[in-house]
Amino acid sequence: MQLADLSWPKVHALSKDTPVVFPVAALEQHGRHLPVFTDSLLLGEIVRRADEKMADRVLFAPLMWLGNSEHHMDFSGTLSAPPRTYLDMLTGLIDNFITHRFRRLVFINGHGGNDVPGRQVVFEVRQRHRHRNDLLLLFATYWSLGGKPHLVRADLKQQQMGHACEWETSMMLRLAPQLVGEIEGLPAVEFGESFQPVTRGWITKDRTEPGHIGCPSAANADKGEVLFKMFSDDLVKLLEKVIAWDGKTWS
Repeated sequence: MQLADLSWPKVHALSKDTPVVFPVAALEQHGRHLPVFTDSLLLGEIVRRADEKMADRVLFAPLMWLGNSEHHMDFSGTLSAPPRTYLDMLTGLIDNFITHRFRRLVFINGHGGNDVPGRQVVFEVRQRHRHRNDLLLLFATYWSLGGKPHLVRADLKQQQMGHACEWETSMMLRLAPQLVGEIEGLPAVEFGESFQPVTRGWITKDRTEPGHIGCPSAANADKGEVLFKMFSDDLVKLLEKVIAWDGKTWS
């Protein structure tokens, strides 16, 4: 069920064990062939599919399209909340629903740059409510929920999510092909392993001139449907686990 469709008394009447999901994405450059709203469009479709399967057992907040995209600011069209502003924004969202007495709060993320601040938010909020053992605070990125698309679709060239890559371009070809530019002949941009396993500070232009990372020329709509199904099913599995949580234990 969608928070935006409900009156405040209907929200108030919900069980406070109803999971509340905050989808968070971005508006940022996606190479020369995809629209700047790609992350938000893709996450919106994954959430839509999950919502259809949850039978009003989960409350979905409207998608937050502004993300932490500072590393893309060298490319025109990108909008970004600075990292510390973004931390405060997500903290405010989760605090709002703790104030409303809900106990199971989940961020589902569709943009890699949100991952570090999002994890920090749920860590910090839990410290502030350390006297409680009934709060479940989660941050999850949809392509990191366990699905391995390359094991299901053997012709996928990539084994991980890139940026404006085979995976994202395939999903956009499935969802909104009219928004996808020419992909034939686009060069593959390798992920690279710069100083791994150490974390290196980087901006996007350090890694790519056209703005994409991965192999968008290998994309097609059939691959996109496989990816959408896997990622939405992964989200449903996570939310079923949240619903089944006993309300107090670690596992």
